[in-house]
Amino acid sequence: MHVRIRQSVALATGALLAACLSFAAPASASTLTTRTQAQTPLVVNARWAGHPTYDRIVIDLQGSAPAVTVTPVPQLVYDGSGKPVPLPGKHFLEIRLHPAAAHDDAGQSVYRGPKLQKTDLGKLKGIALTGDYEGYVTFGAAFDTLPYYRAFPLHSPERFVVDIAH
Repeated sequence: MHVRIRQSVALATGALLAACLSFAAPASASTLTTRTQAQTPLVVNARWAGHPTYDRIVIDLQGSAPAVTVTPVPQLVYDGSGKPVPLPGKHFLEIRLHPAAAHDDAGQSVYRGPKLQKTDLGKLKGIALTGDYEGYVTFGAAFDTLPYYRAFPLHSPERFVVDIAH
């Protein structure tokens, strides 16, 4: 009698263990749902213009708008090397986009704007692409006087704007 009970318990335990393992086993590739990752936004151009009461910097994007920070900095330096950016001015803004890239998956540049450009607008004295590294694209803007600015995204097409009051 005890032998039959032990056999039944062993059979039931084996069946339970097999059922548990089948739930823990990975699903076949045909039953997995594929999750597509969003493309990294691409920075394709930067441009600027002077207006009667403000200067405007526009950074053109392809894809969704990334998070952007605009920060006053004591000087502009190139990302990676730390070398100073040769723009005239006493006051500077760093414009950093993340996640973003100015190159495609093959490493080829998609950015068609200027890498370094001096200007002679009311406030803006120059702009430079200072970095495209590990998901960050960085620009620097130079001014002779302290810039008072407003920064915001615009859509259709995607772009990021910095307005600097005169």
